[in-house]
Amino acid sequence: MAEDLTISKGTKEEQYSSLLPQIVALMEGETDLVANLANVVAALKEQFSWLWVGFYLVKNNELVVGPFQGPVACTRIRKGKGVCGTCWEQAKTILVPDVEAFPGHIACSSLSRSEIVVPLFDKGEVAGVLDVDSVDLNAFDAVDQQWLEKIVAAIAL
Repeated sequence: MAEDLTISKGTKEEQYSSLLPQIVALMEGETDLVANLANVVAALKEQFSWLWVGFYLVKNNELVVGPFQGPVACTRIRKGKGVCGTCWEQAKTILVPDVEAFPGHIACSSLSRSEIVVPLFDKGEVAGVLDVDSVDLNAFDAVDQQWLEKIVAAIAL
């Protein structure tokens, strides 16, 4: 397992391109899900300095906060509620350019202005979500979606 992280400069595409193999190396040989999720979150937070990066995991028909970095988080989210619950319900990535415009947005932090939530699948079912918040409006786009989906797909459940 590689435990060093090289922070890349350049375009968003170049940063993700450099980060993905490093994340894969961080998880190599590690079978503990929490350890892997924690390192994925840390790598993303270090590279991009987003407000909040973390996972919610499906437990007893709720999303329960898992490894994260950033301000204190909402602990439990019901299916279909907020951006995370909607991602879980629809089993697809949700991009929110302005959280104020998202019906039913759950404001865990008043500093959050935009958000992307990516489903984490296990045997075709949503087992959790990767949630990323930014203090900037329109912080996320198709490039983030493409690369975050690749990163989440690399996680072995």
